[in-house]
Amino acid sequence: MVTDLSPFSPGNCKCLVVKVGSALLVDEDGKLRREWLQSLAADIADRRTRGQRIVVVSSGAIALGARRLGLPKGGRACLEDAQAAAATGQILLSQAWAELLGDKGITAAQMLLTLGDLEDRRRFLNAAATLERLLGLGVVPVLNENDSVATEEIRFGDNDRLAARVGQAAAAEGVLLLSNIDGLFTADPRSDPNAELIARVDDIDAVLKRVTLGESAAMGSGGMGAKVAAARIACKSGIPLGIAQGTGLNPLVRLEETSRCTLFAAVSASRARKAWLAGRLTSAGRLTIDAGAVKALQRGGSLLAAGVRHVDGKFARGDAIEIADESGHVLARGLAGYDIADARAIAGKRTEAQAELLGYAPRSAVVHRDHLVLL
Repeated sequence: MVTDLSPFSPGNCKCLVVKVGSALLVDEDGKLRREWLQSLAADIADRRTRGQRIVVVSSGAIALGARRLGLPKGGRACLEDAQAAAATGQILLSQAWAELLGDKGITAAQMLLTLGDLEDRRRFLNAAATLERLLGLGVVPVLNENDSVATEEIRFGDNDRLAARVGQAAAAEGVLLLSNIDGLFTADPRSDPNAELIARVDDIDAVLKRVTLGESAAMGSGGMGAKVAAARIACKSGIPLGIAQGTGLNPLVRLEETSRCTLFAAVSASRARKAWLAGRLTSAGRLTIDAGAVKALQRGGSLLAAGVRHVDGKFARGDAIEIADESGHVLARGLAGYDIADARAIAGKRTEAQAELLGYAPRSAVVHRDHLVLL
């Protein structure tokens, strides 16, 4: 089973984010797979001559640094080891990319991001502006999570979801996850000879009812579950995402020739701010709402104070918050119209009662529909 790869072809995709996993870049001994990386650099050069902008999200720093430092378990025995390995390996990784892309006449640029860089709206826009300028200058940006400073609480934890968020920031028209597996299968192909590649996914939830996400990366932190999570983020933003085999030489050429992958088809693109909200991995608080408010949101309305039952967290006006029904299911994200103290004061109250409680004229909504996205 194969799929139409038109979103990833040079003629139809002006900007493509390519994510490269640790297992592709680094062998089992922790050494860089230099010949393979040379072939990918050649593929990128070819795509660029045909007018396609390429952004690379590259894993491998921890694996390379762990070998250099002699750390056990590939540098993942503890957070401190991972941070030390990342700091050491990132230099080696960036040098390799700069050298091999430079051999093809391409300038590489390094960007290291943390979760906070893409969760905070202002920093997200700053990253987007940097990417746009680099791409406009003909540069290939090479990004990685800044594992040397990220902690368990504030990190993506895998570069699959980072690639999807970078796709949003770069205004990409496609995200491609190069992996050591051909794509999403109906079962684990390593143990089930009858497993079939799922060529196209239009409804992620429907597909997950009949597959098991058991694949995991040996040296990296992402598995098929992380890739599906990345697909949710990308597709919600109107960006198709593909998962394809990348272990052989010239993986982009191979993909173009065979079209063998799993393609997650994008839904209609959201407005830029709503796409950013849909892809967030953290929130400053939560509003629990009643059934009437749920129906109002599903009809495209704003969230009014009268429908709010509980207010939790610690947030200020403008912070991103979750909106959940009374069973705890998170159904939307949005930007708070009030800080938490005022939100608690007017929760469950009609508009006519809010002014007296607040001491000023109330706003039109606790979360306005223009600053809200359903999940």
